[in-house]
Amino acid sequence: MLTNILAAAGAAATPQNKFGFAEALEQGGFIAYATVIILGIMSFGSFYILFTKFVEQQKIMNQVRNVRANFWRSNTLREGANKLDKNSAFRQLVDDGLAAEEQHGKMTDSMEAHDWLHGSLARSEASINAKLAGGLPFLATVGATAPFIGLFGTVVGIYRALIAIGIAGSASIDKVAGPVGEALIMTALGLLVAVPAVLAYNWLQARNKRIAEHLNSFSTDILANINSKGAVRPAIITSPAKGAAPTAAARPAAPPVAPKQ
Repeated sequence: MLTNILAAAGAAATPQNKFGFAEALEQGGFIAYATVIILGIMSFGSFYILFTKFVEQQKIMNQVRNVRANFWRSNTLREGANKLDKNSAFRQLVDDGLAAEEQHGKMTDSMEAHDWLHGSLARSEASINAKLAGGLPFLATVGATAPFIGLFGTVVGIYRALIAIGIAGSASIDKVAGPVGEALIMTALGLLVAVPAVLAYNWLQARNKRIAEHLNSFSTDILANINSKGAVRPAIITSPAKGAAPTAAARPAAPPVAPKQ
């Protein structure tokens, strides 16, 4: 019995922490909770877009290796397209190019036919790039606005600290610590949400530029192949095994030897 009384007295004597994160939100009321919820939604959306766009980009990166290894070894574009996945971005370019080739015979001018093919491939390429860019404006918006949302919570916290000082008539630490702590937490949360969003945006944007370069190069090769009736195609460079001699496709042609006089 005596032990229980002493334990209860000790617990009562222990000071309670009134300046934790939950306590700061409780003191901040509706505005603090709303700010944290908005920042949480922004953070979740940013990481969701980061992972989904990374998976989407990685699929196209793998398709680039597949195109380099197999596509141009085919005799025709249709045969090469059948080696690609149906949902492949490069398969879309080939299919759109072949569809434009079937229609360009209706053009009476050869220059118009070339422009039609070029425009069709450019539209297909633009649609793929637009799909890859989906979600990036959200990251840019989060990176630009999250610090200001946190700053809004900071301003409200400082305002509450000033009110507490005015009511108490003195700037005692117990009156100021809670609101000022809330203000600092909101600032930190705003930065914590904004910085990953900005980093993710720049990283995904750089990867999209590399993918766009691969798509543009492949589109140019498709256009040249169609206009030349299959005569023009990029050189196939194989990667020989370590220690093995280069294949005929990879070995450069030897310069002609001039006959002796």
